[in-house]
Amino acid sequence: MSNNTQNTNKPPQNQPNLPKMKFNWYWLYGIVAVVLIILHFTDDQVALKEVEYGTFKKYVEKGYVDKVTIIKNEGIAEVSLQPNDTTALIEIFGATQAVNHTKAPQLTVQIPSSDRFDEYISNNPNIDVRYEERKDFFNSIMSFAPLLFFILLWIFMMRRMGGGPQGGIFNVGKSKAQLFDKETSAHKVTFKDVAGLEGAKQEVEEIVAFLKNPKRYTDLGGKIPKGALLVGPPGTGKTLLAKAVAGEANVPFFSMSGSDFVEMFVGVGASRVRDLFRQAKEKSPCIIFIDEIDAIGRARGKNPSFNSNDERENTLNQLLTEMDGFGSNSGVIILAATNRADILDKALLRAGRFDRQISVDLPDVHERNEIFKVHLRPLKTAEDLNIDFLAKQTPGFSGADIANVCNEAALIAARKNKKAVEKQDFLDAVDRIIGGLEKKTKITTLSEKKSIATHEAGHASVSWLLEFANPLVKVTIVPRGKALGAAWYLPEERQLTTKEQMLDEMCSLLGGRAAEEVCFGKVSTGALNDLERATKMAYAMVVYYGMSDKLKNISFYDSTQADYSFTKPYSDNTAEIIDQEMQSIVSEQYERAKTIISTNREKHQALADLLVENEVIFTEDVERIFGKRPWVSRMDELMNENKKNEPADATQPNDNSEPEAEIEEQPIEPNQEL
Repeated sequence: MSNNTQNTNKPPQNQPNLPKMKFNWYWLYGIVAVVLIILHFTDDQVALKEVEYGTFKKYVEKGYVDKVTIIKNEGIAEVSLQPNDTTALIEIFGATQAVNHTKAPQLTVQIPSSDRFDEYISNNPNIDVRYEERKDFFNSIMSFAPLLFFILLWIFMMRRMGGGPQGGIFNVGKSKAQLFDKETSAHKVTFKDVAGLEGAKQEVEEIVAFLKNPKRYTDLGGKIPKGALLVGPPGTGKTLLAKAVAGEANVPFFSMSGSDFVEMFVGVGASRVRDLFRQAKEKSPCIIFIDEIDAIGRARGKNPSFNSNDERENTLNQLLTEMDGFGSNSGVIILAATNRADILDKALLRAGRFDRQISVDLPDVHERNEIFKVHLRPLKTAEDLNIDFLAKQTPGFSGADIANVCNEAALIAARKNKKAVEKQDFLDAVDRIIGGLEKKTKITTLSEKKSIATHEAGHASVSWLLEFANPLVKVTIVPRGKALGAAWYLPEERQLTTKEQMLDEMCSLLGGRAAEEVCFGKVSTGALNDLERATKMAYAMVVYYGMSDKLKNISFYDSTQADYSFTKPYSDNTAEIIDQEMQSIVSEQYERAKTIISTNREKHQALADLLVENEVIFTEDVERIFGKRPWVSRMDELMNENKKNEPADATQPNDNSEPEAEIEEQPIEPNQEL
């Protein structure tokens, strides 16, 4: 019995810790107000009536008065009547009210003169007379009520404007940085969680190593860098790398966004910068991380709001002073991240402020392999899943894109009630992310299907027959997103691109419209995206890369160009030459695509018919009609070279099942009939 009792009283071990209730002073204010109101109305059952002095004397003569209490300081007398005298109650209060009184009835009389009243009362020995000096607490409070009201209102407004440690009018100049140290964060991101980015990791690991063991560097006379700027496209892992630094370093880590400095009040940004560095100096050695620093670090003097006080520039000036001014910031290291390093102020990028600019680029095929391994850890994947194959299908994907692919693949597998995530789920996830959701319910006629199939087969045919065109993977006429058809390619991840490679790619883009003209003698609006990309490519060849015949080795690209430029860097005559060269390049590649389609008309038609019949065709279908491509892709060369350098006991299977089925998709070509 006792054991049961003990078990019953014992609190459950798995019960979550409930948040403690905080005491609210406003409840106390409310309770005091209610008590005062109750005290004021506690005597609502006592019969009270104010009478004149002559009427009082008449009641005395009739024997209705029991006792009198004289309040000297107020000049009044409280008269208690005989409690059981029904006649007196009826005469004074009336028959109806007399019945409802439950306490001794009282009268109040204004005393004309204390001496006269004392003389009159002394002649009636049956009346009990008392003298008091009374202070009415409630009336005293009510006399000060207006003042108390304004005092409480002032306290309330001050507390509201205080707003806690991170907000309010009195804390508006305080830093909003979040502090992380070894006691605060439960789950830490470490360098093991950051795949790829070997060069960037080495740079920031050196900063962490300096903080852990500065003597190793200072003995040789070295000094720790004051700042490091992480630069790269969105989703490449800049913020993740900073989180890893916070997880690895055993020093305080302040984290905030560049927009946290900006406020509607003038001077707030500079104040927050000063407060941030004040806190950092108190906890040095420490690290400050400013994400999206371009919010306050834009180049000065390029703001269109002329003749105005630019709060952003004031904030930047204060940041420049704090990072490298007359004051000492020994032990404070600044990390910052941005994907717009070209617009940052030159003074911010100089040595002594950001000594290092760490480039965080899109991962190559080997780094994507490592990133996939990190994001596949929590997934239940099939045993025969080849990570090398997944890395090859996602060229141009950032780390965030790969994480999205893994999550989308898991959702697709769960939707199909699978026990593990398979290769096909990842391919479907890639298609879903790049091309959008399939719209099989969109109605198209047979003639429209033939037109779309001819267009897409034109892309497939031209790209298959050109050496430097991206290898084709899959072609579909199933609508996805806004596109009525799409072609998937496996783009080569080249470090350098030659003129011949750009021309082959442009010819492949124009293959769809060329096929329409060759087969039908007319064109449609479905080549909008193809023409847009081909035109931009031709413009880049002429204006930026100096690859035209008439404007050789001339580039009008300006990497230091201001945000607000009102002039073009070439004359009107040069603009006409640029237009002519662009049109010449596009026309030449269009005729080249038409020639390829005409020469291989029967094979192209067979591919288009197969596409109408199956709606989706793959690499092996094109290879069966056109034959195997004689060229080896750069991707295969890199993967083969990587396998040679791998240790013999590599755990990852090398089941490179042919690039069959749906591989990755480069940009999608919308074949919309407008």
